Amino acid sequence: MDVTPLVPEGVQLIHGYGDGSFRIAQIVHRGPVLVMPEMTLAWAVDPATALAPLDLAGLEPILSAEGGFDILLIGTGARQVFVPPAVRRDIRERGPVAETMDTGAACRTFNLLLAEGRRVAAALLPVG
Repeated sequence: MDVTPLVPEGVQLIHGYGDGSFRIAQIVHRGPVLVMPEMTLAWAVDPATALAPLDLAGLEPILSAEGGFDILLIGTGARQVFVPPAVRRDIRERGPVAETMDTGAACRTFNLLLAEGRRVAAALLPVG
């Protein structure tokens, strides 16, 4: 039985993560990434300090994207790290609701929400 989620044409799935990289739409990306349905960009942050505090300027490609996003998943690495409420509020004022979770959960949730046709983006710190 095929359990691959059905996703709209032209969007990219996250196929894997680990060892400091991600496999998105069958392309390997090293380091932190910003993932949107149609593109992936390097996220210019230091994984050790990216969330302390989270710099909204680094999220600008997502926050200013044409059409916007309803949800921004923030993958915080091997374990969940909460983003301060003030930062979540600042992101919400720009459009999306920010949800933080460990990177593995963020990758799985991104794919699931895409399959549901939701307008989702992700900012992901690498694992391992």
